[in-house]
Amino acid sequence: MPDSSSVNLLLLRHGIAERRVNGRDHPDRALTDRGRLRTRAVVRELRRLGVEADRLISSPYRRAMETAEEAVQAGLAPSLQMADALAPGGDPWRILRGLKGRCLLVGHEPDLGDLASALMGARPGGVRLRKAGFCHLRWCADLKDPRGMADLQALLRPRLLFPRSV
Repeated sequence: MPDSSSVNLLLLRHGIAERRVNGRDHPDRALTDRGRLRTRAVVRELRRLGVEADRLISSPYRRAMETAEEAVQAGLAPSLQMADALAPGGDPWRILRGLKGRCLLVGHEPDLGDLASALMGARPGGVRLRKAGFCHLRWCADLKDPRGMADLQALLRPRLLFPRSV
């Protein structure tokens, strides 16, 4: 990945989680066995392809934290930290202020897709990450506000990163 004159923002949506109960979301929904296997396959392949972050910030929701833990175990980042700003409906823009280097955010849809859309100057909803989907954006580190200024480096569906048997 490029030098420190640019910001590399890596976005990873959490893997397949347990079903909602009565149609309601819950912070304690865990990854399913299948979700864990697929997520593990995705993060291992991303690492094999040379993806690496200086830091990883995750939503505090269980399914996102489990996804982030898989990413750390695969070597995508040295450790993880939690941020309420990445919980569903949070404000991820607080995290982007002053961001430098390579940062991996693990969170939810539509928030991550809307963040990517805004950074590229696309319409809201223009980017959608599948479960365990990955997006890489880059912009000049000198920018105070990167909205509309980021370049899309990669947008990958999980099936492109793991064998069909997973």
